[in-house]
Amino acid sequence: MNGLGPPFFSGRKQLFPDRIRNAGRPVVKHENEETGTHTMDLNLKDKTVLVTGGATGLGRAISAVFAQEGADLAVNYRSRAEEAQALAAELTERYGVRVLPVYADVAEEDEVRAMFDEVEAKLGPVRASVNNAAYCANPECADLELPEFQKCVSVNLQGMFLVCRETVRRLRRQRKPGHIVNISSQAAVRGSASGKTAYDMTKAGVLGFTRSLAIETAKDNILVNAVLPGLMYTDIIARQIDADPERYNKRSPLGRIARTEEIAQVTVFLCSDRASYMTGATVDVSGGMALH
Repeated sequence: MNGLGPPFFSGRKQLFPDRIRNAGRPVVKHENEETGTHTMDLNLKDKTVLVTGGATGLGRAISAVFAQEGADLAVNYRSRAEEAQALAAELTERYGVRVLPVYADVAEEDEVRAMFDEVEAKLGPVRASVNNAAYCANPECADLELPEFQKCVSVNLQGMFLVCRETVRRLRRQRKPGHIVNISSQAAVRGSASGKTAYDMTKAGVLGFTRSLAIETAKDNILVNAVLPGLMYTDIIARQIDADPERYNKRSPLGRIARTEEIAQVTVFLCSDRASYMTGATVDVSGGMALH
């Protein structure tokens, strides 16, 4: 797997500024970080991968790592067309892979089906899907209006279901093995101290759905796993972190919040041949926050 240095993440200050990245502890450098060379072949070259919500935040980091590994990539977006197109151009230029920005509201059945049709026509059959698209409703339960609650459920659960269902249907029709990774959250097992009850509920639902789907698809060699990230420096929470970084650093036993590429590396691994005996797993990448 590639290092985190020169290939793509170098200089991405908006993703992990030094004061967040270091957080009082040295950043561990791997031997290959300065060269960007592989230490493990994940056998993803030329395989088609779909990342929902793949243009910004964690999705952007996941897309970048897939490109580093040589995968052909479909970057799904709903409202971030410019970011998706810019990312596609950058990854293609840097890594020589095919990257397709593809629009779809993942909560809409027809749009999900059309997205898969477009990806299949332009890149080939999807061999791995990462369900990263999400919506966070912030108000506490007593203040949460039904439409916002429903939107949270629609994107985070219905959207995941529709993408998973389409992935499984097509892999079965083609009689091919494949991978699905569903992004959950440490809040699924810990809850939140600042509202987000609807979001936390949906992210807990991701875990139950992942386990059951893994059992259903094991006979097809379609492997389904979940990733449990901790706090990350993304646009959603950047303002709060910048205002009081130490408050957030102290919430992790490691003494710092995560860099998005740390979560991305694990996610991409789960879509590889190196994870060939993992299914139904919840992989904790929370820096110890989700210990339970």
